[in-house]
Amino acid sequence: MIIEFGHFALILALLVAAAQTVIPAWGAAKRDPRLMAFGEPAALSQVVLILIAFLALMYAYVVSDFSVANVAANSHSSKPLIYRISGVWGNHEGSMLLWVLILAIFGAAVALFGNNLPATLRANVLSVQSSIAVAFLLFILVTSNPFERLDPAPLDGRGLNPILQDPALAFHPPFLYMGYVGFSLAFSFAVAALIEGRTDAAWARWVRPWTLLAWMCLTIGIAMGSWWAYYELGWGGWWFWDPVENASFMPWLAGTALLHSALVMEKREALKVWTILLAILTFSLSLMGTFLVRSGVLSSVHAFAVDPGRGVFVLSIMLLFTGGGLALFAYRARDLAQGGIFSPISREGALVLNNVLLTTGCVTVLVGTLYPLALESLTGAKISVGAPYFNMTFVPLMFPLLLAVPLGPLLAWKRADLAAAMQRLIAAGVLALLVMVIAFAVTERGPWLAPFGFAIGVWVMAGALSETAFRIKLGEAPLSESWRRLTNLPRASVGTMLAHFGVGLMVCGIVGTSAYKSEEILLMRPGETKAIAGYELAFRGAAPSKGPNYTEIVGVFDVTRNGNPVTRLEPAKRIYDAPPQPTSEAGIYASWGGDLYAVLGDQQGDGGFAVRLYFHPLVRFIWIGALIMFFGGAISLSDRRLRVGAPQKRSVRAPVGVPAE
Repeated sequence: MIIEFGHFALILALLVAAAQTVIPAWGAAKRDPRLMAFGEPAALSQVVLILIAFLALMYAYVVSDFSVANVAANSHSSKPLIYRISGVWGNHEGSMLLWVLILAIFGAAVALFGNNLPATLRANVLSVQSSIAVAFLLFILVTSNPFERLDPAPLDGRGLNPILQDPALAFHPPFLYMGYVGFSLAFSFAVAALIEGRTDAAWARWVRPWTLLAWMCLTIGIAMGSWWAYYELGWGGWWFWDPVENASFMPWLAGTALLHSALVMEKREALKVWTILLAILTFSLSLMGTFLVRSGVLSSVHAFAVDPGRGVFVLSIMLLFTGGGLALFAYRARDLAQGGIFSPISREGALVLNNVLLTTGCVTVLVGTLYPLALESLTGAKISVGAPYFNMTFVPLMFPLLLAVPLGPLLAWKRADLAAAMQRLIAAGVLALLVMVIAFAVTERGPWLAPFGFAIGVWVMAGALSETAFRIKLGEAPLSESWRRLTNLPRASVGTMLAHFGVGLMVCGIVGTSAYKSEEILLMRPGETKAIAGYELAFRGAAPSKGPNYTEIVGVFDVTRNGNPVTRLEPAKRIYDAPPQPTSEAGIYASWGGDLYAVLGDQQGDGGFAVRLYFHPLVRFIWIGALIMFFGGAISLSDRRLRVGAPQKRSVRAPVGVPAE
C-alpha cells in the first residue's frame, strides 16, 4: 500500500507542477497578484509530494520489498543497511526520482526565501523551474517508473553493482545532482529575466547565491567521484577523462565562468548578455550530462545501461529547454544593453579573461567528448579520445588562467594599475620561483615542465594569501589592528581567498602525482620483496576471508623504509554474493608526501600473484584542495550580501589604494 501511495503522490506532483508552470506565468503576464501568489504554495506542495514518493521507495529498499521491480533489480536481503538506502539512487529510476526531488527543493527554496524578489520575476522563476519538473516527472512516469510491481515477487533481489557498494558512492550522486540541478535555478532566473526584459545588478545579486551553491555541490561531488575511482577501481589513477567524468566537468567549468561573470554584472552592470547566455548554457551542459549517462550511447563504469528510448526522451528534454532558452535569448538579445565600460586592465578585464579561458577550455572538453560519438554515428568508426588530446588542448589554456588568478582581486574596478598590483605579489612571485628552483634541483631529470607547474600552484596559493595580507595591512599595522581588519573582512572575500588557495593546492597535487608517480607491475610469491619510491614491500602471502555479503582473498604486504617498519597493506580481491561480481580493494598507505598503493591481482599457477604497486606523490592535495574550495564557497555563501534578495549595503568608503570588494 505504501508503494501505491508513493506512486499516487508522484502523479499528484506532476499535476501540481503543471499547474505551477501555467498559473504563475499567466498571473505575471496579467499582473494579477492572486495568480502569481499561486506559485509559492504550489512549489511547497510539489516538494512534499515528491518527498513522499522518494520515502516510499526508500521504505521498499529498507524492508527489502522484492515485489517492487526496482528493488528486486538493485537490492539484496544480505546488503548492509547503508547500501540498501544508497541503492535507492544507485540505479536509473531511483536516481531520477532523487534528481527531480532536488529540483523541487530548489524551487521551494525560492518560494520560501525569495520574498524580496519582485513578484513578477518570482512568479516567472517558479513557473520555469516547474516546467523542468514537469518534463522530468513525465519522463519518470512514462519510461522509468520506480514503483512497478512484480507478480509473483522473487524470493530475493539481484543486488546492487558491487563497485557501487561504497560509502563515497552513497554521497557522491546526491552532491553531483545538487550541482547539476542547482544550475537549473540559474537557467530559470535567466529565462524569467528574458521574459520580463529585466537584467540589472539586482538580478545578478539574486542569481549569484544559487549559482554558488550549485558550484559548491558540483565541486565536492566531482571530488568524491574522483576519490572513489582512485581507491575503489584499483587502477591507481584519479581522473581518466572518461566521457561521463567530462559530462560533470563541463558544467563545472561553465558554472565557474558564470559565477565570475555574475560578479561583474552585479558590481558594474556589465556583461549582461554574456551572463544570461552562460546561465542558459551551463544548465544545458548539465542536461547533456544527464543524456550521456542515461542514453546508452556511452560505455562507462559511471553510465546507466538503459534503452535508447529513454535516451530519446532525455534528448528531447535537452533540446526543448536548450533550444527554447537560446531562442528566447536570440529574440531578446537586441534589447539587452551590455552596461558599464571598463579598461582592459581592471578587475572586470581580469574576470573577462577568466571567462574566455574557462569557456574555451569547456569547448575543448566538449569537442573531445562528443567527437567520437559524432564520428561513430556518421561513419561507424570507433575511436577514443584520451589524455593526450586533453593534455595538449585543455591544459595549456589553464596556465594563463592560473597566472592571472592572483591578479584579479588586487585590481580595482573600471581602471587599475597593473604595476601596483604586481608589486603586492612580489613575495608570492619570489616564493614560486624558489619552489621551481628547488623542484629542478631535487628531481634532476624531467619531466621539465613539472617544476613550472609547481611554481604556478604556489603562485596561486601565495597570491591568495598576499591579497588578504594586503587588505588587513599585515606587517604594516600592529597585529591587533590586522586581526581586527581580518575579522571585519567580508566573508565573501575570505571565501574567495580560500577557494583560490584550494585551486593552487589542487594544482600542486595534480602536477606531483602526474609527473613523478612510480609504477611497478610484477608477479610476487610469498616471501619476495619489492622496492618502490624508497619503500620495501615484503609479500607475506594471501588468505581467504568472509565479509557481510562477499568472500575475498586478502594479500598481506609488510612495508618498511630504510629497514624501519612503516605499515601493513592488505589489498583484496572480492567476489560479492549478489550479483557474483569481482572487485579489487586497494591497500593504501597515505602520507603527506604521497600514497603507497598496492593492488592484488589474480593468482598464478606457481602460487604467485599478479601485483601492481604505485606511489603517487602529493595526490592527497587534489582532494584537500577541492575540500578547501567547497568550504571557501560555503563561507562566501554565509555573507549576508549573497543571500537571495538581500539589499546590498553601501559600506564606508575604503582607503585610497584598497580595492573595494
